[in-house]
Amino acid sequence: MSVKRVSISKKIRFEVFKRDDFKCQYCGSTPPNITLEIDHIKPVSKGGTNDINNLVTSCFNCNRGKSNIELKTLPNQLNDNIEILREKEEQLKEYHKLIRNIENRNSRNIQKVTDRFESYYPEKTLAETFKNVSLRTFVKKLDVYDVLESLDKAYSKMHNSESTLKYFCGICWNKIKGVTPDWKK
Repeated sequence: MSVKRVSISKKIRFEVFKRDDFKCQYCGSTPPNITLEIDHIKPVSKGGTNDINNLVTSCFNCNRGKSNIELKTLPNQLNDNIEILREKEEQLKEYHKLIRNIENRNSRNIQKVTDRFESYYPEKTLAETFKNVSLRTFVKKLDVYDVLESLDKAYSKMHNSESTLKYFCGICWNKIKGVTPDWKK
């Protein structure tokens, strides 16, 4: 059975060389004394891929000596790369967790503002697009208490739900822009 060879792009080769500090990961030799090549940790003939994490920098002699033998132990540099990848994976997981927490907090804050509005105007409900665009922007850029204070102020000045919402949005945008309203001067 012959194995179909898929060439590794120059870009990937260069990325592997950079990652491995342009050094053979088996013997430590560097150019110009040797010619660098790309070796597969798990040979293609044994199901390995051209994924960058299955590739390693090797000199011509080490690569030919290894042939299609699967590595049972990784060179030190690759072990370090595994630790770096694990750390990146953990950071990414924590980042996504933080984003979910922020989104959950924003959703709770949107609900607080919605509840307050509907307590003032029980016959009205806020449109989903208003909540998902305007309110989401306000609770992302302002503290929820500033948003609620803005709604309270708008309600105290206006006489209907539509006017209250317009005035409320104006107050929030002024706060976001750093404009001090007349009633606070």
